[in-house]
Amino acid sequence: MRFAYPMQKFQDWVTQQWVILRGRKIKPEDFPWLIGPFGNLDAIGEDFIHQFARKEDLIIEKDSKAKGIIPSMAKLNLSETEFSDLSKNVIDFYESTEKYDLKFAVKWNPFFKFFGILITKLFSNRINQLNIPTKNIADSESLKSEIINLVDQKSNEIKYTFWFRSIESSGQVIYSGVYGICTLPSGKTCVKAVFPLPNGNATVIMNPSVGENGRLILDSSGEKFGDAGFYFLLQDSKGEYWSQFISSFRDRLAIGPDNDHISAEQNLTLWHLKVLTFNYKIELKK
Repeated sequence: MRFAYPMQKFQDWVTQQWVILRGRKIKPEDFPWLIGPFGNLDAIGEDFIHQFARKEDLIIEKDSKAKGIIPSMAKLNLSETEFSDLSKNVIDFYESTEKYDLKFAVKWNPFFKFFGILITKLFSNRINQLNIPTKNIADSESLKSEIINLVDQKSNEIKYTFWFRSIESSGQVIYSGVYGICTLPSGKTCVKAVFPLPNGNATVIMNPSVGENGRLILDSSGEKFGDAGFYFLLQDSKGEYWSQFISSFRDRLAIGPDNDHISAEQNLTLWHLKVLTFNYKIELKK
């Protein structure tokens, strides 16, 4: 039986051991669509990005011309009809994310709020990752949004794009995720978001489609390992890789034009029950 890395916080060890017991052992070279940056045992904030860049011998670029979480929406390989229907404003947001101001509101299902508080106290506050406010936010709260590219020194190619988001009023880090595109074993092109965690990561892979009025729909509702969905990935005490697909947890985002701005609604569900909803208002910076 394999064991998680022992010299870490007990709650981190327990969750990693659960992934080892319930998940599957993998070889990274066989699953390139799943592999992403791992966190260290400290907080996962901007300091981590600098540490990761040094470890991978990459250059940090905050002022590069590429300012979007997806360099080209054409790479999503949508059908010709879907891509022509997709809102040009949505395309611009994903390709030029840093040009936009974001505001968000949060609404919890009261039945799941306790679990949100527990996760925040055990994990999120300490590691500065997936740090979702545990109180409902009815009025829009401004987010500080920053794109940080890590570039290969030899090829000048962007290897990783971090989207760093925090609450503007308090500085509380919400997400520090690596965004991009991956191709599943089925050949389907998806949007991929990797959130580094201690000695591993949480990865959300979302299937893109185009809805009414040019809205982009990103949905992680897969059924099995290899589908779009939510994955944990980690290394055990021997350096072996393990992954667990969480089919019960799903994430759905719908983003599109709304009068003079862009609006988005993101719903997180567990066992088909709504856990919480984010509503975003996205506007060009003035």
